[in-house]
Amino acid sequence: MGRDRDFTAVGRALAVPARSTICNLLMDGSRRPAGELARLAGVSASTASDHLGVLVAAGLLRCHVHGRHRFYALAGPEVGSALEALGLIAPPAPVSGLRGTRRAEHLAAARFCYDHLAGALGTALTDAWLAAGWLADPDALALTPRGAAGLRGLGVAVDAAVAGRRATTRACLDWTERRPHLGGAVGAAVGTRFLDAGWVVRHRSGRGLTVTPAGETLLRESFGIDLAGRAAADLVPGAAAGRV
Repeated sequence: MGRDRDFTAVGRALAVPARSTICNLLMDGSRRPAGELARLAGVSASTASDHLGVLVAAGLLRCHVHGRHRFYALAGPEVGSALEALGLIAPPAPVSGLRGTRRAEHLAAARFCYDHLAGALGTALTDAWLAAGWLADPDALALTPRGAAGLRGLGVAVDAAVAGRRATTRACLDWTERRPHLGGAVGAAVGTRFLDAGWVVRHRSGRGLTVTPAGETLLRESFGIDLAGRAAADLVPGAAAGRV
């Protein structure tokens, strides 16, 4: 077997706008029924069924059957990471109206990349943990003993993450920030802890996350992160140049 990869199968699977929309909807690691995906993608149930079949056959999605119901999700974290990286070179989807603009802002501020934190939230935490010595090497984001202890102090299930078969950490390129955020088993454990502790909540529009007041306090007092101030700086011409 050759080492080259045939990208055409994946390219054909993603070459329809409705299929791209479906993949975007599932990039937060959620499982959604076909009917919901059809409605959000703006296609009929029968058309959505065809699209979902193509995506499953291409290895991008997996179908989970519960009784008479079928739920669809990304086939695994590697698919989420690949789609996130592909976002670096893909043009942005058209946004229209106030609702679409707000949804885009939520995605850029905080979201899940399959099962780990992404957007400004994910990259800010990664930067802070590199500066604190919790992570080593910006290219690998290796977990240090200091980082393991620090994350345990936050209630993150570090030991279970390290003991699993999945890569402990990985640098996942963030398509909105264009810098790495923490992925891998530890990244997933961090995402789970932030949800369980109520530091973030899923936004009703889907993939975006809202940082709660408790989360804002944690970020500010523990890591010196002010996402609100950071977002405001991005709106001031020239202010971004001085952003950490």
